Amino acid sequence: MRIRAAGWADKNQVAALIADALNPTPLAAWLVRDPEQRRQVLTDVAAIWVEHAMFFGDIHLTDDDTATAVGFHRYRPIPPPAQYRIRLADAAGAHADRFDLLDSLLSTRQPTEPHYHLAFLAVHPDTQHTGCAAAMLTHHRRRLDHIGLPSWTTIPTCREHLLTRHGYKPRPAITLPNGPTLHPMRRNPPPDNTVLINPPRLVGNSWQNFHV
Repeated sequence: MRIRAAGWADKNQVAALIADALNPTPLAAWLVRDPEQRRQVLTDVAAIWVEHAMFFGDIHLTDDDTATAVGFHRYRPIPPPAQYRIRLADAAGAHADRFDLLDSLLSTRQPTEPHYHLAFLAVHPDTQHTGCAAAMLTHHRRRLDHIGLPSWTTIPTCREHLLTRHGYKPRPAITLPNGPTLHPMRRNPPPDNTVLINPPRLVGNSWQNFHV
């Protein structure tokens, strides 16, 4: 399975893939209560952060475009996407308050020291359980060990075992009001690693913290 760095031309495909993977989950139903609007809202909100990751993080795709990893290099505070409040309102409409609440809850758990933020690890529903996520995490782990930063992520389902195999350890869970439980996880670099002198730039918190 080949994994490549995504380019600007891939951003719509990546946003749609994230929405397809997240759409069947309880988190998606909590974020967007209207099932007819759900996938479009998820796509439009994901597109904001995918675009931002093109500038302040990295995005990787399998060659067949069925799995993606989106991350941010959080070394110093960086503002959210330009006009984020306006863009979120346009993308989420009446559901924007749920995204706001999720942002607030996640921000209380995210590390304050420099780290890599694995925002999305998404696999298309038709190709889940075929090894795509494991291959992407192996690729992700190798890059983490190269830059020598800890990593943080949040998953909306009880699939911690997959990330545990790649060095992540569970942190205290987050239960959304009248909603599902989320599972923050953290991975520390091997003790013999050295952080790069000029690590990449980093981005602040957002709703996009999910492995699906």
